[in-house]
Amino acid sequence: MALDATEGRLAAAYARGSGNTLQRFARRRSTIAFIMTLPLIAVIGGLVAWPAFYAMYLATLNRRMTSFIGLENFAILLDSETFRMVIWQSCFFAITAVLLKALIGFWLAHMLHHIPTKGQRKWRGMLLVPWVIPPALSTLGWWWMFEPSYSSINWLINVFGLPGVPWLGEPWWARISIIIVNVWYGAPFFMIMYLAALKSVPEQLYEAAAIDGATSWQRLRYVTLPMMRNIISITVLFSLIVTFANYDIVRVLTNGGPRDLTHVFASYAFQVGVLSGNIPRGAAVSLFMFPLLAVIAFFVLRGINQRNKEEA
Repeated sequence: MALDATEGRLAAAYARGSGNTLQRFARRRSTIAFIMTLPLIAVIGGLVAWPAFYAMYLATLNRRMTSFIGLENFAILLDSETFRMVIWQSCFFAITAVLLKALIGFWLAHMLHHIPTKGQRKWRGMLLVPWVIPPALSTLGWWWMFEPSYSSINWLINVFGLPGVPWLGEPWWARISIIIVNVWYGAPFFMIMYLAALKSVPEQLYEAAAIDGATSWQRLRYVTLPMMRNIISITVLFSLIVTFANYDIVRVLTNGGPRDLTHVFASYAFQVGVLSGNIPRGAAVSLFMFPLLAVIAFFVLRGINQRNKEEA
């Protein structure tokens, strides 16, 4: 009995010692990992965090940046009819473009997923071209196609006996033109993200659904979409933030015209802050959607974490 008790105490002491060693090793690994991420943290702090806090500070100053005026810049903007139109245009542009990119990207990913592997490489390469080309360069090409004087799109329309479209001269057509270019540029990103998610869905789930007599629509609704919820949420959130901050397309294609009716937050912030010389008010324009996007990001990420915990 005494021998058994001694062996038990030795085993317990060994387990405690092993546990302490493992804990020290885990702490050491986390410390090493933190040290290795310090350069990235420094880059993010210098290029993202510091400019963001400095912009918040600028937005509380007067035009000469000599005195603190609180939220007066935001109040002045909300009293401006032009800025209210910018808010409406930015929301319409971002929401419409993201929905179209998500739908087209999912359709392309679903089509590619059912193509043999050899053919997929070729199609993936071709469909990613719009996303690889710099936005300013590709938008300039679209501007040439939309320009009324030598529009290739209008030329094709005229071939069928239809009148040309004032793509950049009429407000609604200009808005549609901006959305078309943004969707053309951003849909490949959705496609590649959704294609990666589709590849991760186990084939056994589709086989089980087929045995149960599920139709293709039911397999999509009850198997594919639930398995892709997290990647869909992350992709839509990321694209929504980037689309709200879009500058290149509007600047090159319409420059906010006609009559400032196609401005989004980024292009209007440039016009007010840089071209008009009112840096604090331009900073206020650029920060206007930050609280709303931060709230959306919080709830989306919290929903993803909750689903991950439920699946674990």
